[in-house]
Amino acid sequence: MAVFRYRLQNILNIKEQLKTQAEMEFGFAQAKLNEEEERLRLLKERREGYIEEGRRMRMEVLDVRKLAENERSVKAMDEFVEGQRENVRLAERAVEAARAKLTEAMKEVKIQEKLREQAFEAFLEEQKVAEAKEIDELVSYRYGQKGS
Repeated sequence: MAVFRYRLQNILNIKEQLKTQAEMEFGFAQAKLNEEEERLRLLKERREGYIEEGRRMRMEVLDVRKLAENERSVKAMDEFVEGQRENVRLAERAVEAARAKLTEAMKEVKIQEKLREQAFEAFLEEQKVAEAKEIDELVSYRYGQKGS
């Protein structure tokens, strides 16, 4: 019996490799997003700490120099937080791009797998036809032998 060989197996293999690569890229992008979100959270916590420190200073004896320093710290943290928000937005875009690439790679693999499945079904049908033809030839030969 003949062995099934898919003509486009190399293409399927490449598509699977591209899918694996896209999965890795998506994982890296997601990890980067998580890292950026964690940095943002820490900056916000630090900012809140400065605000709370400012509140405490206002309740105690007023030290204008310390209050001014605290205000500068809060404003600096506001700038850091805004910059980090932009980093998070960029990381989110990278995740979405990686997700789109992964989705496309998965579709390509599915298409190739479906084509392989169809080729295999056609191969099986050809095998059935060839087997039926062989059986018919055998029956015809035997019938011809008995008639002689």
